[in-house]
Amino acid sequence: MAIILDLQNESAATSVPAARQVQQWLKAALQADYARLEQTIRVVDEPESRSLNRQFRDRDSATNVLAFPADSELLDYDCLGDLVICAPLVVTEAMAQGRSLDAHWAHLVIHGMLHLQGYDHHTEAQAARMEALEVEILDTLGYTNPYND
Repeated sequence: MAIILDLQNESAATSVPAARQVQQWLKAALQADYARLEQTIRVVDEPESRSLNRQFRDRDSATNVLAFPADSELLDYDCLGDLVICAPLVVTEAMAQGRSLDAHWAHLVIHGMLHLQGYDHHTEAQAARMEALEVEILDTLGYTNPYND
């Protein structure tokens, strides 16, 4: 499978993972087979995250990851959608949770990719299913359960 990654770092962060690492996380998160997948991840600072979150989710705060599913019927190639990740929040959350930056980046990329594939956490049952899948995927990559205190 070929993953064509457009990793856009529009933030001031220097801690953004390398594209090769992100591609590994993307591949691990996929729940279906694709011959060729095009994926955009835009890394932003808090003002852009806040603006997008306000515009598309009616929440006036920055958020760690936003997922924008693609309308695949309009495309002639495989694209699940776009992810927007707020780099300063990744750093803040990783420190607060006592996790490595690498582990938290992996978790947020996987979390966002699962959203793009139709997973959600609006109900307890949905959250349990999505979290279990995240933990399973992260484990295959050598990361610990992010939901353990």
